[in-house]
Amino acid sequence: MLTPQALLARLDAAGIAHRTVEHPPVFTVEEAKALRGTLPGAHIKNLFLRNKKEEMWLVVALEDRAIDLKGLGERLGAGRLSFGSPDRLARYLGVTPGSVTPLALLNDAAGAVRLAMDRGLADADPVNAHPLINSMTTALAMRDLLRLLEDTGHRPVWLDLDR
Repeated sequence: MLTPQALLARLDAAGIAHRTVEHPPVFTVEEAKALRGTLPGAHIKNLFLRNKKEEMWLVVALEDRAIDLKGLGERLGAGRLSFGSPDRLARYLGVTPGSVTPLALLNDAAGAVRLAMDRGLADADPVNAHPLINSMTTALAMRDLLRLLEDTGHRPVWLDLDR
């Protein structure tokens, strides 16, 4: 599993421009809003979900989206969704609750976790995500994030989460 430092080094090696700021650990969107100041760009929330068949999804959405898990499960064809356990989160993505991020998909070499993204993020520039730890935020271009994820086999399913 990557460390935050190894992840940032991987971004550098890939020629991906990024800016990282440190802050106290945040566990909720409200905490992040209170601490981030004027950090520009799109801010996200990330849901690590599973169904009864043990299939897993990482849902990445604009931070203020209200997400109906029942409706989301139907739209994904996944049935009833629930949050994945901290153990499952650590095993598949290498992060702890509060640090869930699309960048953690770099730890999912087996491609066990599917990616669903809010269409509202498609033109985000930059997008702000935790670099595997919730005491830092990294801003990078959405096109670079998508390229990085697609290089690991994580092609997103785009959903209109504003309805």
